[in-house]
Amino acid sequence: MKPEDKRPTPMIYERVALIGLGLIASSMAHAMRRGRVAGEITGYARSAETRAVAREIGLCDRVCESAAEAAEGADLVVLCVPVGAMGAVAAEIAPALKPGATLSDVGSVKRAVIAQVSPHVPRGVHFVPAHPLAGTEYSGPRAGFATLFDNRWCILVPEGADRTAVDRLAAFWRALGANVDEMDADHHDRVLAVVSHAPHLIAYTMVGVADHLETVTDREVIKYSASGFRDFTRIAASDPTMWRDVFLTNRDATLDILGRFAEELFVLQRAIRMGDGQLLFDYFTRTRAIRRGIIEAGQDTPAPDFGRAAAAGPGE
Repeated sequence: MKPEDKRPTPMIYERVALIGLGLIASSMAHAMRRGRVAGEITGYARSAETRAVAREIGLCDRVCESAAEAAEGADLVVLCVPVGAMGAVAAEIAPALKPGATLSDVGSVKRAVIAQVSPHVPRGVHFVPAHPLAGTEYSGPRAGFATLFDNRWCILVPEGADRTAVDRLAAFWRALGANVDEMDADHHDRVLAVVSHAPHLIAYTMVGVADHLETVTDREVIKYSASGFRDFTRIAASDPTMWRDVFLTNRDATLDILGRFAEELFVLQRAIRMGDGQLLFDYFTRTRAIRRGIIEAGQDTPAPDFGRAAAAGPGE
C-alpha cells in the first residue's frame, strides 16, 4: 500500500492520551502540536519524576496521576510503554475507555501486544495496533522532537479492526509526518526481526565483546573507536527495558534471523580462512547495493556522519 500525499490536515482527534512519556510519546506530542491534529493532549508516566519533567517542559496539556485518568474521555489512547507492560496497562485503563474511542500502541512487536491487550479491550472500542519505525538512542520526555517521524514509516496492524478507525489513525500518523503501511502481525514481527531486532542484538554483542577483551583496555576502545564501532555503541545505548521486552516477546522470529546470520557469518569466516577474495568482493558488492537502496528511498543520507550531526542531542 503506497502512502497518500501529505496535505494540510484538520484536527483529527479532540483528545489524545499518551500512556508513557518517553521518546516516542514526547515526539508525538510535539508533532501533534506542529500539525494541530489534536485538541487536547493528556499524558501519564509511571515515574513521578517523569511526570514532573513532563509538567516542567509543558509536554502535555494535562499530566495525570493515573493511566485511567489520562485515558478517560480520550478519542485516541496510545500505549507508549515497554511491550512487556502493555497488558497490565490495558487492563488498568479499560474501564475508562469511552465507546467509539481508538486504542493503539507504538510497540515494535505486534503479535505479543495483540495477545496481551485484546482481552482487555471493551466492546465498542477500536483496537488498532501500530508501530512507528523511528527512534534515537535517547529516552525520556526531554528526548522528543517534532520531526522524528518525518518521512519514516508507521506500520498499522488492523487485525480486522473497524475500517473507519483504521483510516482515521492512518491520517493521524500522516499528519505527524509519517508514511503509513499495513501488515499482518506475524509478517510485521518477521520484518522487524530482520531490520531492527537482530541488528540491535548484534550491536549489543559487539560492544559486549569489546568490553570483555582482556587484551584491549576500555580506554583504547573509547580512544580509537572507528565509525563502525561508534555506530554499534549508539545502537547499544538504546533503552534496556524496551529491548529486553522486544527480544523476549519476538523470540521465534529473532532466533530464526540470528540463525541465518550465523550461517552467513560462517560463510565469511571460511572465505577469510581460505583466502577467497572473490567471494568476499562479490558478497560486499551485493550488500553495498542495499545501502544505496536505503539512501535512494530517502530513509538515510550518504553523509559520513549518517546525517546525525544535526541531531546530536535530544530535543533538537
